Amino acid sequence: MWISILPELGHYALILALCFALVQSSLPLWGTYRRQAFWMAFAQPMALGQFFFLSVSLLLLSLSFLLDDFSVAYIANNSNSALPWYYKISAVWGSHEGSLLLWLWILAAWTAAVGIFSRALPRDLLAQVLAVMGWIAVGFGLFVLLTSNPFARLLPDAPLEGGDLNPLLQDIGLILHPPMLYMGYVGFSVAFAFAIAALLNGRLDAAWARWSRPWTSAAWAFLTIGIALGSWWAYYELGWGGWWFWDPVENASLMPWLVGTALMHSLAVTEKRGVFKSWTVLLAIFAFSLSLLGTFLVRSGVLTSVHAFASDPERGYFILVFLALVVGGSLFLYALKAPAVKSHVSYSLLSKEMLLLVNNILLVVICVTVLLGTIYPLILDALGLGKISVGPPYFNALFVPLTSLLCIALGIGPLVNWRTMARKQLVQRIWLAGAVALGLGMALPWVYGGEWNLYVALGGLLAVWLVGTQVRDLLHKTRHAKQGRLQALKGLGLSYWGMQLGHLGVALCVVGVTLVSNYSAEKDVRMEVGQSIQVGDYFFRFEGIRQVQGPNYTSDQGVLLRVSEDNQVISTLLPEKRLYLARRQVMTEAAIEWGLMEDIYVAMGEPLPDGAWAIRIHYKPFVRWLWIGGLVMALGGLLAVADKRYRQANPVQA
Repeated sequence: MWISILPELGHYALILALCFALVQSSLPLWGTYRRQAFWMAFAQPMALGQFFFLSVSLLLLSLSFLLDDFSVAYIANNSNSALPWYYKISAVWGSHEGSLLLWLWILAAWTAAVGIFSRALPRDLLAQVLAVMGWIAVGFGLFVLLTSNPFARLLPDAPLEGGDLNPLLQDIGLILHPPMLYMGYVGFSVAFAFAIAALLNGRLDAAWARWSRPWTSAAWAFLTIGIALGSWWAYYELGWGGWWFWDPVENASLMPWLVGTALMHSLAVTEKRGVFKSWTVLLAIFAFSLSLLGTFLVRSGVLTSVHAFASDPERGYFILVFLALVVGGSLFLYALKAPAVKSHVSYSLLSKEMLLLVNNILLVVICVTVLLGTIYPLILDALGLGKISVGPPYFNALFVPLTSLLCIALGIGPLVNWRTMARKQLVQRIWLAGAVALGLGMALPWVYGGEWNLYVALGGLLAVWLVGTQVRDLLHKTRHAKQGRLQALKGLGLSYWGMQLGHLGVALCVVGVTLVSNYSAEKDVRMEVGQSIQVGDYFFRFEGIRQVQGPNYTSDQGVLLRVSEDNQVISTLLPEKRLYLARRQVMTEAAIEWGLMEDIYVAMGEPLPDGAWAIRIHYKPFVRWLWIGGLVMALGGLLAVADKRYRQANPVQA
C-alpha cells in the first residue's frame, strides 16, 4: 500500500519546493531594497530547502520507476517490467516530464552550491544572486506543475504493463549525456544571476568578475562533457558512423557553449583589467538565454529530431513566454544600467585585451551563424513560406574559416602583453611557432595521405600552431626563473594550466576533425557465410548470424572476423540488429574495434537472399581524438575552478 502513495508524496514535495522558490525569489530582494539583513538572510535556507524537497521529489519518482508503478502515466509511457534497472533510472529523464524535473533539480543544486560556497560574498549581492535564481526556479516549477507533471496518474484504469523507453535511449551514453548537458545549461544561470545582481546594485568590478569566473568555468566544463557524450552516442548508436550532423538540437547545445566560451575569456579581462564590463554582462545574459532557447527548441514540438522530447505546442508556448520575459526583462535592465558601468581603461590595438576581444567577436559571429542556420527554416515554416532544410554545406562553409581565424587568435592571445606591446616583440615571440606550424602543416597531407590536401594542411597547421604557441608561452613565463624552470612551472597557478589544457583540447579536436573528415572510408558489401572480403588494407571474414536474447529484445548478431593476409584472426566484431519487443522497433547496434589512431566500424544492414547480409564497414582515422579533445578541454575548465585565487577575499590584479 505504501508504494501507491510515493507519487503523491513526490508531487507534494514538488509543490513545497515551488513554495520555497517563491519565498527565495521575493523576501531577499525586499531585504536588499530595504537594506534589512533579516530578510536577506532568507535566501540561503530557502535555497537549501528547495534543493531538499526537489531531491525528495526526484528520488520518489526514481523509486516509482524501479517499483514499476504503472499507475503513473509518465512511467507507463516510458518503462516496463522487463527494462533493466539502470535503464529505469535513466528513463526518469528519458522523456519530457522527467527531464524537466531533472532540469529543475539541477537548478536547485547549483543554487544550493552558490549559497554554501559563496558566503564570502557581500550579503546583499548573495541575496540578489539567489533571488534571481529563485525566480528562474519559480518559472520552471510552474512549467512542470501546470503543463508537465511527471506524477500524473492513470487511476482507476492503470495498465498492468508499461510501454518502453525509446530504444535509442537504452544506452550508457544516454544515462550520462542529459545530466551533463543540463549541468552546463543550468550552470549558466549562475553567471546570469551574477550579471543581473551586478546590474541591480552597480557592482561591476574585478571582485564581481572573480566571483563569477569559477561558476562559469564549471558550467562550461559540464556542457563540454555533455556535448562530447552526445557526439559519442550519435557515433556508435545511430549506426551511420558520423559524429556530428548539424542536427538542430545539437546546434541548441553548441550555441550556449560558444557564447559561454566567449564569456569565460571576457570575465578574465574584466577581472584583470576592469574592461569589457558591459560586454561581459551581455554575454552572461545571452549564454543563459541560449540555454533557454535550446530548451524551447527541444520541447516545443517545432523540431523533428532524434533528440527532441515533446510534440505539445502548449508547452512550447509556456517556455516561449518565459524566454521572452527572461530575455526581455534582462535586456531592459541592461539598457537602463549598462551606461553607468562602462569601462574607462585604455589599451592599444596590439594588446591582450584586443586579442581577447577579437576572440569574443569571432565566437559570437560563429554562434550567430549557427543560430541563423537553425531557426531560419523554422521562421519560414511559421510564416507559411515553405519548408527548407539547412544542412552541413551551409554550416561547414562558414564554420571552417571562422574557426580557423579563432585558432590563430587563440595562439597569439597568450603571448601578447596586457595594455600594449611592440610589434617587433610579438613577432619575436611567434615567428618560430608559426614557421614550425607552416612546415609541418604543409607536410602532413603528403606524409599521411600521400597527396596534397588543402584542408588537411590547414588543420595540421592550426593544431601545431596552437601547441607551438603554448610551448612558447611556457618558455616565456619561466625564462627568468631563479629557482629553476620546473619550480616556476608549479607556481603558474591552476587557472593558467586550465587555459593550457583548454587550448590543447582544441588542438586535439582540430586533428580529429581534420583527419576523420578527409580520410574516412566506407564500403557497403554483400557478404555470405564463410565469405572473405578486403576493404582498404583490411581483410574480413563473415562467420554468420547467431540469435541473442536480451532482457527486453531479441537480436540477430553477426560474427565478423578481421583477419590477416594469411587468414589469422586478429579480432572479432559483433554487430547486431535488435528487435525491441515492446515497441516492435528494430535498432542497429554497431560493432567498433577502437584504437587511438583509428576505428574499424561495422554496422549490419538488411538480410539478403540466400542467407547473405548487407554490411557496412567504415574506417575512421583519429576519430577518438575528437572526444579526447573535448574531455581535455573540460578538464581544463574544472582545473581552473580549483584555483585557490577564486576563494581569496580580495581580487588579484595583474
